[in-house]
Amino acid sequence: MNIPNPKRDGATFAVTGGIDRDQGDWYKDAVIYQLHIKAFMDSNGDGIGDFAGLMQRLDYVQELGVTAIWLLPFYPSPLRDDGYDIADYRSINPSYGAMRDFKAFVTEAHRRGIRVITELVINHTSDQHPWFQKARHAKPGSAARDYYVWSDTDEKWPETRIIFLDTEKSNWTWDAVAGAYYWHRFYSHQPDLNFDNPKVLAEVLKVMRMWLEMGVDGLRLDAIPYLVERDGTKTRTCPRRMMF
Repeated sequence: MNIPNPKRDGATFAVTGGIDRDQGDWYKDAVIYQLHIKAFMDSNGDGIGDFAGLMQRLDYVQELGVTAIWLLPFYPSPLRDDGYDIADYRSINPSYGAMRDFKAFVTEAHRRGIRVITELVINHTSDQHPWFQKARHAKPGSAARDYYVWSDTDEKWPETRIIFLDTEKSNWTWDAVAGAYYWHRFYSHQPDLNFDNPKVLAEVLKVMRMWLEMGVDGLRLDAIPYLVERDGTKTRTCPRRMMF
């Protein structure tokens, strides 16, 4: 997926610590440490890890020889899928801290020469995301409705495998409010975004730029093979998907 060039478009990326953000190939020999904020270090004794706790342990991470930290999803979420069900792309789960804590973490990581990679789930959202709540109440064919993939039948794309057969009987789920079925490649509480809608792509690119401009060095995009649906395919090998 092509993100607008910040230099070309006049955006300014944060430069902190010992990180050269003009170095485009840093990932080729990076030593990456993946962690889940909630399970790493608890700073206030509530039993949940947080960004303040992670900052307390950055010297330890640095001593391991790590050059990049890969954060699993830390956004507001009902946590029905461990944070991969995102309810707000632009905020921090309050259990893990506030935006100022995230910014402080990026600054402290960069000061130690450690880059920051964040996990961004763009194939789907939580069914609690405002986009979906607005879509299910919107009229069919409206701009808000078309943020997601809807159908009057659950028999479309029958050749597409169901990933979680232990919990899901179909890739379609009926929504009584919308009066239609919505598509989901994962759990039924994670409706898929409609990347055939240019407005969806534009919104996602804005989210990416926001985090990059905040100092994030890389984005790991989850579930990319499932972004686009097409008749006659298994919806994971579509030529259209290769354009992203």
